[in-house]
Amino acid sequence: MFNLSIIIVNYNTADYLANCLRSVFAQTNVSYEVWVVDNASTDNSVTMVHNQFPQVHLLTSTENLGFAKANNLAVQNATGQFIHFLNPDTEVQPGCFTTMLRYMEKNPSVGMAGTKLLYPDYTEQNSVEESYPGQRYTNGELAGLPGRIAWLLGASLIARHNVIKQVSGFSEAFFLYGEDIDLSIKVRQTGWTLGFIPDAKVIHWEGKSERNTMPIDVFRKKMTATAIFYQQHYTPASIKRICHASIRQAKWRLLTLPFEKLLTNDKAMIAAKTERYQLILRFSRTLAAKVLHTA
Repeated sequence: MFNLSIIIVNYNTADYLANCLRSVFAQTNVSYEVWVVDNASTDNSVTMVHNQFPQVHLLTSTENLGFAKANNLAVQNATGQFIHFLNPDTEVQPGCFTTMLRYMEKNPSVGMAGTKLLYPDYTEQNSVEESYPGQRYTNGELAGLPGRIAWLLGASLIARHNVIKQVSGFSEAFFLYGEDIDLSIKVRQTGWTLGFIPDAKVIHWEGKSERNTMPIDVFRKKMTATAIFYQQHYTPASIKRICHASIRQAKWRLLTLPFEKLLTNDKAMIAAKTERYQLILRFSRTLAAKVLHTA
């Protein structure tokens, strides 16, 4: 058995994936295996991995399975005591694996931990949250879970293999976005805490699998994932409060945007904001109606 199984889900990011794998194989003093799941990429990702990284365990799909299902597929085959879920648009910094494993071994109550994520200019990305989306409007459905950290960004996560099996992996109700929040909750609900490893550093270019997707379509996917999260973890009453708060906020912003438009020459920015708040309004109304109908 290996100490560590690295799992990377790839979709049309051959250029970033190559850099990621080079950084992975530059790690020393750790026994590890690498799994890449390719979600039906149309670029040269598969050929690149075959030719440049023959030591990689490559799983190819004829369809885009989504982030959760693809990760779960690799988990079924992985043999490491620990699993490192890693995005393809990342670069692992020297000593990262050793630092991650040392942290997990010294903190036996931690079921899953995040590494420090850095932008390419080495400024820090926010990767740790202490509350859940919409939580302020709930009746404490997620209160009392162990640990201070609520959830971790999924770009670079190390977890105990047995914990991932215990929680049945990522929820496949999520296709893209939201899976990391849901997994974090499941880990905490089984009695484990979440950790953060500031000395394990990973550069994250962020969103490169979606670089050819229009920003409003990315936002729509995130809204869809958020709606799934609400329905899986909150009561209908809490969801209605969240929706009504979102509706009020969206209406207010749509009312004030014409005045903001007078103060800027960036008309494209105003148009993008308008489209975004209109989408929030539609989503919130639809979800509120759905909850009312099923309650």
